[in-house]
Amino acid sequence: MTSKHSEFDSLVPGRPLDRPFSRRDFITTAAGVGFALATQPIMAQTAIHTDSAGLLAGRVKLASPLGEVEAYQARPAGQEHLPVILVVSEIFGVHEYIADICRRLAKLGYLAIAPELFARQGDPRQIESVPEILEKITARTPDAEVLSDLDACAAWAFQNGGDPARLGITGFCYGGRITWLYCAYRSSLKAGVAWYGRLEGEVTPQTPRHPLDEVAELKAPVLGLYGGEDSGIPLASVERMKKALASAAAPAARASQIILYDQAPHAFHADYRPSYRKAAAEDGWRRMLAWFQQHGL
Repeated sequence: MTSKHSEFDSLVPGRPLDRPFSRRDFITTAAGVGFALATQPIMAQTAIHTDSAGLLAGRVKLASPLGEVEAYQARPAGQEHLPVILVVSEIFGVHEYIADICRRLAKLGYLAIAPELFARQGDPRQIESVPEILEKITARTPDAEVLSDLDACAAWAFQNGGDPARLGITGFCYGGRITWLYCAYRSSLKAGVAWYGRLEGEVTPQTPRHPLDEVAELKAPVLGLYGGEDSGIPLASVERMKKALASAAAPAARASQIILYDQAPHAFHADYRPSYRKAAAEDGWRRMLAWFQQHGL
């Protein structure tokens, strides 16, 4: 994994879109946030909705060395020098769940920003089949592009009320894997929280390395939150990561921690899906906030 970073000072502030998120965007549409088509039907009885009262929230377009990037951001109105959290989505892109995560964090005093990392390949929110998303979108998205776009989002945040000395990251599923990688790449990060991110996988030109390959390179401590009944991430893989972290020379690796929720499946935090497990999700959220605070965020 390269350690060369884009220069924050070379990027210009993004411009907000015509209007921020509103309640009518709660329905899936191409123009609004909405829930991704592949996640339908939504479990309305458990899906959490956080309003934007007191926040500056909505979509922005910002400059990147690889071209324009669209992102959803939320931050407390009228405040500066805010801690910044990069929020990395699942394979579904920045749909309503991820936007809501940003607003939840903003209500707690963070500037949270979630980039549309798959836009160069297409819009996963408008694809109804998970296998099709994996084949046509996720598998064709290079890790190097993702890391560069995250740099661009951090740069935008620092120019729009964020504190460059307080940068963190969290991500879910696909975003959990990226969280581990970004913590091995970005030296200025304070901490990361990876929700059930894959730790091992096939080596391809787009994904040349995986979190287990990057343990020795970790520059920020990671809290990994995993489900004991996750059919896509074997317990053996989680145990290999635990052992690698414990035996690593890198201080950030030894400071990292993995929490296993024995009876939780994959995506146990996704409150809009049947996989949601309230107790594990709430405990993980509390641990995430404590982890950020412990590490200066």
